[in-house]
Parts: sequence; C-alpha cells; structure tokens
Amino acid sequence: MRTLRVTSGTGPDRVELAVRVHERDQLPASAPTVLLVHGYPDTMSVWDPVVERLAAEHRVVTYDVRGAGASTAPRRRAGYLIARLVDDLVAVLDAVLVGHDSVHVVAHDWGSVALWDAVCFEEHDLRLRGRIGSYVSISGPSPDHVVALVRESARDGNSDELRRQRRKSWYVAAFHLPLLPELVWTLLTPLLRVQLARVERLDAADWQPTLGRDGRRGLALYRANIRPRLRSPAGPGTTRLPVTLVVPRYDRYVGPGLVTAIQRANPHAVLVDVDAGHWVQRTHPDLLADLVARHVRRAAGVDPEVTEE
Repeated sequence: MRTLRVTSGTGPDRVELAVRVHERDQLPASAPTVLLVHGYPDTMSVWDPVVERLAAEHRVVTYDVRGAGASTAPRRRAGYLIARLVDDLVAVLDAVLVGHDSVHVVAHDWGSVALWDAVCFEEHDLRLRGRIGSYVSISGPSPDHVVALVRESARDGNSDELRRQRRKSWYVAAFHLPLLPELVWTLLTPLLRVQLARVERLDAADWQPTLGRDGRRGLALYRANIRPRLRSPAGPGTTRLPVTLVVPRYDRYVGPGLVTAIQRANPHAVLVDVDAGHWVQRTHPDLLADLVARHVRRAAGVDPEVTEE
C-alpha cells in the first residue's frame, strides 16, 4: 500500500487529501482501477473490508474526503461545495492515474451525492472526460434527483413517496440548526458511536477515532449544498456512463422514491437490491466486493450478468 498527500484547491478552499493506493506486486498492469469514495461521517477506513477482497484482482484507491480523517479541512463553508468535492476527485485522479486510462468509481452516501456531478458532467469537463469508466452509487442520490422526486410528486398528485423520504431525511433539517448539531457531536460522540452501531447492527469499535470531529466538520456538506441545489438544480442527474445502483433494502435514510427518480433519469442503470442496511460495505463486504467486481466486468463487456442479491 502506498500513502499519498494530494493537494486540491487554492486559497481558503485548499486542502491536503490523504490517499491510499492498494496494489499488489503481482497485479498485472492491465488490472482495472477501482476508486472507493466514502460518505458522512465516515473516513476511507470504512472501505477496508472491501479493499481486502478487491485488491487481489484490482488496483484499489481510497481517500479521506476533505475535512475527514487524515485530510485537512477548508477554511470556509464554501470549501465544502459539491464543485470542490469534484475538484478533489480530479486531484486524486491526477495523482493515481499514471499509466492508467480510467477508474471505476464506487461511492457511498455523501461520496455518491457529490460524485453524481462528476459522472453526469464528465463529458463536458476536460479534466474528467474519458477518465471515469463507470459508476456504482450506493445510498447517495444527487440533489437533482431529489428535485425530480419533488416535481414528479407535484405533477402526479401523489406525495406519498415524498412524505416517506422527508421522514427518512429528518436529520437534514436538524443539521441546518445553528450550534446544536455541533454541540451534539462534541458532547455526545461516545453515545452516538454506540447508538449508530446498535441501530445499524455495526461494531461500535469500527468507528474512526476522529468521528466527533469529522461529524462536526461534515455538517458543512449539508449547509453548503442542500438548499442552494434544491433551489437551482444543475441538471437532470443523467449520465452516459455504465451505472449500477446498489439499493440496501433496510436503508434508513434513502427511500424507494429517490431510487425511482435516479432510475428515471438513468434508465440504463442496473439496479441491485441487497439484503442490508445503509452501511452495506461494513456489514456485507463479501457481497459488495463481488457486486463491484461484476460491475467492472460488465462495464468492460466481459460479464453482462448483474442480478438482485
């Protein structure tokens, strides 16, 4: 494993990203590269069990997103805009794609929320064009897909799915409150660590030591992006790239209405239901690693079969 420090951005938005490249000595030069991007409030360590399983046949790259883990944080809220997160992706690709044509991106939660912009606009972004081979999205719709759900509900006169999603997304409004979320992350991190583990059937010891700090910093993801993007969506949330949607049946945060919105925008996407909760990479690493490997083969035209689990 190689560890890199990658600079992204300028001025108050500049950060140093902690990047890991997992590449076994005997791996052929033609092995595909898989980039795993974590969500909130995780670090790249959330992918460790999946990395172990993918590394035998893939070059695997992980990184701590800005403000999380061993990466530094921007000095202002605007440094957490989705556009800056896409800049970080570009910086990582510049650092790791020496001699490699493209990567297969696998993103979870906020990693997926942000990188929908990368895959939807890569065709028009010279920094990204031809460098992303495919996309696996896990529990992370674009804000543009949320707007689509709202509009579809209004058009169809059926707001049931929207109401269900609002109940699942109660925490988004809470994260916009002043000071209180920061206090909760500061004072109650040990309790949150245990409670999240209990609810999601995880091991509390698996949470990173920086959980409280990462939780506080990551609030800016919601505050910088959600309301502005809901008011002014960037587009329809459509990509030309091969896409697999991994849909945990017991996800407490992303409901079927948003999955449908993603599918409508991307009818070519392969949907894979999995018998798991939100943190499928922790609870079912074998299953997810197998899905990713099959997705990569499908994107390369080698294995067309990806089915429900």
